[in-house]
Amino acid sequence: MLRYVLRRLIGAIPTLFLIVTISFFLIRVAPGGPFDLERPLEAKVMENLQRIYQLDKPLWQQYLIYLGNIARGDLGPSFYFRDFSVGELFRQGLPISIQLGTMALGLALFVGTMLGTIAAVRQNRPTDYAVMVIATAGITIPNFVVAPLLTLLLAIRFDWLPAGGWGEGAWDHKLLPVVTLALPQVAVVARLTRGAMIEALRSNHIRTARAYGLPGYVVIGVHALRSAILPVVSYAGPAAAALLTGSVVVETIFGIPGIGRHFVQAALNRDYTLVMGTVIVIACFIVVFNLLVDLVYAWLDPRVRFD
Repeated sequence: MLRYVLRRLIGAIPTLFLIVTISFFLIRVAPGGPFDLERPLEAKVMENLQRIYQLDKPLWQQYLIYLGNIARGDLGPSFYFRDFSVGELFRQGLPISIQLGTMALGLALFVGTMLGTIAAVRQNRPTDYAVMVIATAGITIPNFVVAPLLTLLLAIRFDWLPAGGWGEGAWDHKLLPVVTLALPQVAVVARLTRGAMIEALRSNHIRTARAYGLPGYVVIGVHALRSAILPVVSYAGPAAAALLTGSVVVETIFGIPGIGRHFVQAALNRDYTLVMGTVIVIACFIVVFNLLVDLVYAWLDPRVRFD
């Protein structure tokens, strides 16, 4: 297994290199620059800024300089947040986004798997229809609708929870953002679990387990769920990468100081280094979580072997 992990990690290097290269040149194709303002800067000021940030050099030279910097772990200074480097912004915001994403993913996997299992066991019954209606609503209703509704109901109307802010990580400040992030994932996980569980319950090894007289909760909770959880595991990889790198909508509405709010600002303000840093962080998360998914998949399915 160790050889497989090392081979996957080494194989990810060309992928990351290609992602960095494409992103570096694509962002510079877009019109405008990081120092373009409504009131243009004086020519001398613009010249000094271009020189300080090494934007006066040929594009190929800027590219080589950037590759050298990220090889040393330096993501460069932010062009928009002048007093911060990209690394400092991530050190401040990424742990907060990871906390919210981890809690939302855990909640989604637990609740979604439970609802999907219940729906599959009671297929074509009112319980099944109710779960699928809830799942469909969870998928179709966007976060920017759910978040204000939860805030209006639980924070303003009943005053049970704070309407926003981080509150130094207090649980009551996390609850509404976590629930808002988790609801669409709960819906997807429930649908995936239901479909896979229905197929698993009709398989031969489940019939054999029932023929041996095993209790129903053992047949469903151990044998059937082990097979039905595989599609959920495959989905969890990219979902985890998306959740842990922050949500622009949720963090903006609830005033959470994560990194999600930086994504759109960086793109709109042509903050080249912050955009590139964001791309690298997301790509690394996807590579790592896809590797973890493969390892968990092999652990759950004995037929999978590492070469």
